[in-house]
Amino acid sequence: MLKWIPAELHTHTLHSDGKQTLEELVQSAVDLGLECIAMTDHNTQSALADQERVQRQFGLPIISGMEWTTFYGHMLTLGVDRFIDWRVLGPDDIDEGIRQVHEQGGIAGIAHPFRIGSPICTGCFWEYTIQDWHEVDYIEVWSTLMPSIKRDSQRAFAMWTDLLNQGYRITAVSGRDWHVSKPDDALPAVTYLGVHDEAEEREGLAGRAVEAIRHGSVSVTMGPLLTMWAQIKGREHRYHIGEYIELTVEDSLSVTVQLDVEARASHYNLKPQNLRLLLTSSHGICSEIQVPAHTGEYTLSLQDPLGKGWIRAELYGCMEDCVMMIAFTNPIYMA
Repeated sequence: MLKWIPAELHTHTLHSDGKQTLEELVQSAVDLGLECIAMTDHNTQSALADQERVQRQFGLPIISGMEWTTFYGHMLTLGVDRFIDWRVLGPDDIDEGIRQVHEQGGIAGIAHPFRIGSPICTGCFWEYTIQDWHEVDYIEVWSTLMPSIKRDSQRAFAMWTDLLNQGYRITAVSGRDWHVSKPDDALPAVTYLGVHDEAEEREGLAGRAVEAIRHGSVSVTMGPLLTMWAQIKGREHRYHIGEYIELTVEDSLSVTVQLDVEARASHYNLKPQNLRLLLTSSHGICSEIQVPAHTGEYTLSLQDPLGKGWIRAELYGCMEDCVMMIAFTNPIYMA
């Protein structure tokens, strides 16, 4: 059984260029209803010296991580608690760095690939040459506050979709790039991680969170939680986000999408309205319905055979006086 954990995967403290201690960061995360964070200071893991103490103090799991901050791009590494020297890597051999991250059991993701670069933010724009995109675990497609309406995030989302269409299985996440907390902050996105529920155990949750990203069990939102599963007609087995379905030409697929506006409801404002719920695939939009802005479950039958590829759910509507993509799931894959 999956449990969906709201998380923040890109954070900074005073140990790099943040304006908050680890305790202040975690307190802010708790106040926002988050249940897990990743500690990703620039080129240092020194803040993790207090990891166990702070986890016990607040009861919030902290994923060990670091943001490789270079002249050619920023790469987030999660699940690694030993320093890997990125300084020896040039623009054409980042794959070797990713290999070393995997060797230690961690995952590697591209941070804000289309953020403005030099001279405003040296290295923020991704310029590394990826030799094998199969080795990239995830991409931060939504970055900073109110990411859904920002052009650099929209470009990153389009890049991720193009990579999916090329046959790569890469997880999409959001990242606040959290340096400071202010009472008048704009709305952040949240990454929900589908972890296997083990009797509500907090111990080991950070490791299960990393595995969720590795396997694509992820949903991203500006507010409400959007999830889905698929079933082949006549069979009971459910295929969840991040999983593969083996389809034949005779198979008919139904997809059930769940919208939960009660999760973290006090931390965003979703006004009464009709929302657009889309099922998008590698062949384009394959289904679209209007749904009310309250918790519900919607099952859609897909008549046309989809063949190989992927399918995901997307939710559109108005938040913060802006018409935007409100949420999206990672894909269910079809082989």
